[in-house]
Amino acid sequence: MASLFEPYDLAGHRLTNRIVMAPMTRSRARENDVPNEMGALYYRQRACAGLIISEGTPISREGQGYLFNPGIYGPDQIEGWKKTTRAVHERGGLIFAQTWHVGRVSHTSIQLNGQAPVSSTAKQGGMAFGYNDEGRPDMLAASTPRALETHEVKRVVGDFAQAAVNARMAGFDGVEVHGANGYLFEQFLNAELNDRSDEYGGSRENRCRLLLEAIDASIEKIGAHRVGVRISPYGQLFDMPAYDDTEATYLHLAAELNKRHLAYVHIMDQGAQGQEAMPREFLRKFRDAYEGTLLFAGNLDKQEAQKLVDEGTIDLPVFGRPFTSNPDLVERMKNDWPLTPFDPDTFYGGDARGYVDFPTYQEEQERRARFGEG
Repeated sequence: MASLFEPYDLAGHRLTNRIVMAPMTRSRARENDVPNEMGALYYRQRACAGLIISEGTPISREGQGYLFNPGIYGPDQIEGWKKTTRAVHERGGLIFAQTWHVGRVSHTSIQLNGQAPVSSTAKQGGMAFGYNDEGRPDMLAASTPRALETHEVKRVVGDFAQAAVNARMAGFDGVEVHGANGYLFEQFLNAELNDRSDEYGGSRENRCRLLLEAIDASIEKIGAHRVGVRISPYGQLFDMPAYDDTEATYLHLAAELNKRHLAYVHIMDQGAQGQEAMPREFLRKFRDAYEGTLLFAGNLDKQEAQKLVDEGTIDLPVFGRPFTSNPDLVERMKNDWPLTPFDPDTFYGGDARGYVDFPTYQEEQERRARFGEG
């Protein structure tokens, strides 16, 4: 049986352990969406993970749906991310950038010149973090989108390719194309939402086309061993409707991804987000269909993660919220030390509180000893 704490070969990248830190939006890049020193410290603190996947980083202003998310499309952003990648590498960690386009889950107050967000469709849905009528940051109903013209889709593919190049320039070890959670690619994948009549709508082959083109464009620029993808089968976040062809769509996608020899495929079960959980039997079916490295995020604990690895269902377990409050999560899990509860009130936005001020277990013990606590 493979231990969670043993090294793992990820497409030629040596991970020091099998624990992966999930991409988590933290909304701390308040100056022109440029990654900052505090963000670098946040990732450095958590470089015990075998692999870190960065928070979603928009590939363009059009692809942004939330204020204060660090982008990957401008030169200042590339320079800002270098602080993070350098910090992670100094601790012996690896980090992939999650390249992201939210599609319709945006607001005109964020878009250039107040333009409408773009999507597979003109159907409205989801929530965005933009500016309200008083000019203050606020959670708002996403604006009504417009459907991308067929010729515009190639531009979006090109933006993902350039984001992969930018990520490597910034020092990232690879990219994870964000195809999950109700954002742009899922808006194309979803048979109920996607009402297109062109080559990107209708059949499952057509609905998968955009995601595969973005993956292929990224591969062409930086190599398949540096490209992963995140998907969330059966996901209904941001008003994504259920549809009958879900299983067949994602098993078709598994077969296509097999051909590309990616670094990994990362499946997220949205049950951890309060949505309907993905059927676990589907995870086994996907595992049988996909031969490469498989990551899985779904509110795991150490015991379930080890079980899924032992039975061969997944290769690498992914942990999210526990990493926010336990920068030394790997050491805590390995030694069965107690976990510090996470603080949802500090997940998004704000300052250092709830972001870089959580101590390690050893620091906690030193403080207790210093102050004579039990």
